[in-house]
This record gives sequence, structure tokens and C-alpha cells, in this order.
Amino acid sequence: QVQPVESGGGSVQPGGSLRLSCAAPISLFNFHVKGWYRQAPGKQRELVATISRSGNTNYADSVKGRFTISRDNAKNTAYLQMNSLKPEDTAVYYCNAEHLDMDLWGKGTLVTVSS
Repeated sequence: QVQPVESGGGSVQPGGSLRLSCAAPISLFNFHVKGWYRQAPGKQRELVATISRSGNTNYADSVKGRFTISRDNAKNTAYLQMNSLKPEDTAVYYCNAEHLDMDLWGKGTLVTVSS
């Protein structure tokens, strides 16, 4: 099964920035990244941001004004720009995508925000 590939995670101090990327592992027609989710230790996976095929975006209240989801259709890649990071943003971030009628999840990339 095709699995999106996330990258860009890492460790950053509070107030810092990171940009996550999500791409198909191979060149695919009709591959669409739908959004980003995250799961903190001991917590359930939660929505971070979504982007529709038409480009409409939606954000969790906790990240509004700090995170931006975007997509480069030519590269078949989506991004999550994260600014003003807080310790509570620490989590594994997962990309959610679709290809044909399949709902796809990446393996996740770890973001750690700590001083």
C-alpha cells in the first residue's frame, strides 16, 4: 500500500519554527494530502490542519495563527509551517492523504519543543 512520507521533524526551542513536508513515495496521479494530525504521548491523535482539493484550509483552535498548511501541486507535496512553537506542540505528526479511494497515513515525524 502507498504510504505518504513525512519529513522535517526535529527538536526546537519554544518560539521556534519547523516546516513539515508530506509527499507520495513515488510519482502518483490523483494523490491528495488532506491534512495533518498529531499524537502526543498518552493522548489520542488529534486534527491539526486540513486542506481541501480546492485549497480551503481548516485549523485546530490550538494552532490557529501559528501553523499554516499549504500544498504544491506540481511537486505533489504538502507542507505544515509551524511557527511560535510551544512545548504542548510536542507530538508525532502524521500526514493523511488519499489516492483513488484509499485513505493513507504516513509513519509520522517527531516534533519536540523543549528548552
